[in-house]
Amino acid sequence: MSSFTTYVSLFFAAFLAATIIPAQSEVGLSALILTSGNSVMLLIAVAAIGNVLGAVVNWYLGQWITRFSDRRWFPIKPTQLTRAMLWYHKYGRWSLLLSWVPFIGDPITTAAGVLREPLLSFLLIVSFAKTARYILVAVITLKLI
Repeated sequence: MSSFTTYVSLFFAAFLAATIIPAQSEVGLSALILTSGNSVMLLIAVAAIGNVLGAVVNWYLGQWITRFSDRRWFPIKPTQLTRAMLWYHKYGRWSLLLSWVPFIGDPITTAAGVLREPLLSFLLIVSFAKTARYILVAVITLKLI
């Protein structure tokens, strides 16, 4: 696999993992660190950018969610959204530090959009949380070598 293909694949895996589509990007990042020979820092950056942009999609969905949340095809259950909004009301924007956590991160980023969190603060907090997670994955992976 070429370096370009490696980075593009990682970007899309990380992007999808941050949206409401279930996917994992940490395993892919670890595998690429161990086998690809590409720059670890660049792999982390590509994964983080893809993951943050996926979270921005959730934020935008949150801006419009109230129009579609009652539809059968809508992927987030009303109970999940309500729980995320209650969590977000209780802990505020700092709950976005948990945006990397599986199963709760996506509803939190969507709730941030519903509750009109400013995009700049959203980006700063989510970027920090998601990049820190990928750095931690890389450190753990490199310790395994």
